[in-house]
Amino acid sequence: MAKSAKKGSLKAALSSHQSRLKKKQDAAHAAQHADRAKAALAAKGKGKAKAAGASSAPPTVPFQPTDRILLIGEGNFSFARALVSSPPASLEFLPPSNVTATAYDTEEECCSKYPEAVEIIAELRAKGVQVLFGVDATKLDRCPPLKGKKYDRIVWNFPHAGKGITDQDRNILSNQLLILGFLRSAAPLLVSGPTPVIHKARKPKRDPGDDSGDDAGPDEEKMDDDPQRPRGTILITLRNVPPYTLWYNPIIRNVPKLAKNPPPPTSSGQTPNPKYTQLRSFVFHRQFWTGYEHRMTKGERAHGQGKTGEGGEDRTWEFCLQD
Repeated sequence: MAKSAKKGSLKAALSSHQSRLKKKQDAAHAAQHADRAKAALAAKGKGKAKAAGASSAPPTVPFQPTDRILLIGEGNFSFARALVSSPPASLEFLPPSNVTATAYDTEEECCSKYPEAVEIIAELRAKGVQVLFGVDATKLDRCPPLKGKKYDRIVWNFPHAGKGITDQDRNILSNQLLILGFLRSAAPLLVSGPTPVIHKARKPKRDPGDDSGDDAGPDEEKMDDDPQRPRGTILITLRNVPPYTLWYNPIIRNVPKLAKNPPPPTSSGQTPNPKYTQLRSFVFHRQFWTGYEHRMTKGERAHGQGKTGEGGEDRTWEFCLQD
């Protein structure tokens, strides 16, 4: 009887001890879980702060209100309208007469491909913008209305040969030849002067008492506003998704390389391409330019409006002529 009682009390003691251990383990696990949850929440908050810092950084505006601007391959002319009718605050006093907007198509072809262009063109002309048609981007130096003109910025957003070549290699080559021809013909139209200087604003130092996060947002780039007019620049914007990324094929040449180290002429009578210096590249924010609508070279398609590929980003490269 005593033995049985002793055995029962031992079993009860062991059970009680195991129960206390389990409670301690459960409490430890709960504490660990709470710590992990707290760390994850803090990391999420920090990520949001970084994202907010990045999104709050103003988009790059590569123009000055005194610039003379030549726009190439305007399609439906909605970028030209955004530039003069709904400009960012820094361009509020840009004279519309300082802007020349061009298209490769005739006016009739343009308005047929992009019906909305009729109203846009009328608005631009009423404001004093020079609107030109039948302008070949590879023969700008031979275009009579542009003879003797000099520009601070020559801009081509989303250049495309539009030849509908199905063979990928030939299609890549046709677009690279287009860009080379543009860089060659645009050179005589650029303002001469000192090389522009790009300033990067430093990130503000973090206050030791501030625990909101480490990043102060991306660097902001600003073109040097030299009292002596700097040399003109060329801006080319492309989308960072196929098929446009195929133009960057390192086996052939990418856009910066085409500008900086162009291939030699293929024929004896052809003028060598000038060499350019890349000043910067930056994200092109379509939504920042009020009313801007990118249109493909062939205009509206049978099943809706042609658009560039989804995803990726639009990026602008800015170049000036080398000394």
